[in-house]
Amino acid sequence: MTTIGLVRHGITEWNLLGIAQGSSDIALNETGRQQAVALAERLALESWDMIVSSDLARAKETAQIISDRLNLPISFLDPRLREMNGGKIEGTTEEERLEKWGQNWRALDLGMESSEEVAARASKFLEEILQSHKGKRVLIVSHGGLIGITLKSLLPERFTKTHMGNTSITILENLENRWDCTLYNCTKHLPVSSQTN
Repeated sequence: MTTIGLVRHGITEWNLLGIAQGSSDIALNETGRQQAVALAERLALESWDMIVSSDLARAKETAQIISDRLNLPISFLDPRLREMNGGKIEGTTEEERLEKWGQNWRALDLGMESSEEVAARASKFLEEILQSHKGKRVLIVSHGGLIGITLKSLLPERFTKTHMGNTSITILENLENRWDCTLYNCTKHLPVSSQTN
């Protein structure tokens, strides 16, 4: 059985301000770093074989904090693990989008990557992990949108909606090419006030 731990990066200032980040390269804020440390302490009690990460700063720094605590180097960074590209909406709040493009801004062509495109690149990445690291326990540090879209793509009956908290961990297990989610959006390592489940 291959086990995948999907980790969302720690919080950023743009997360707090409700600004769409997408593929913009935004760093963690101090709270995000503290969240990553708390997650790393939790993961240190478990057994993981490798860490891979999105190459965007907020994911990479989260992965590095985990790597340092687990004494397990980041195997590689992969742009396929980046957040959905937001096109023209990156750097804007919902209020600004409504003001600029109106109520139906989601229906406009604003250069955003589609959910199908995100699902395709995430699925291809996971297939490669299954082939080259079969039977291993792999931590993947990525982004809320990508993780949610991946869950909906792999397990559509179970996941029609998703919400991923910052530094949440979701566990996927693959046995004989069948996916199962044994833990979803868990943030028990965070203070109660900031837990998402």
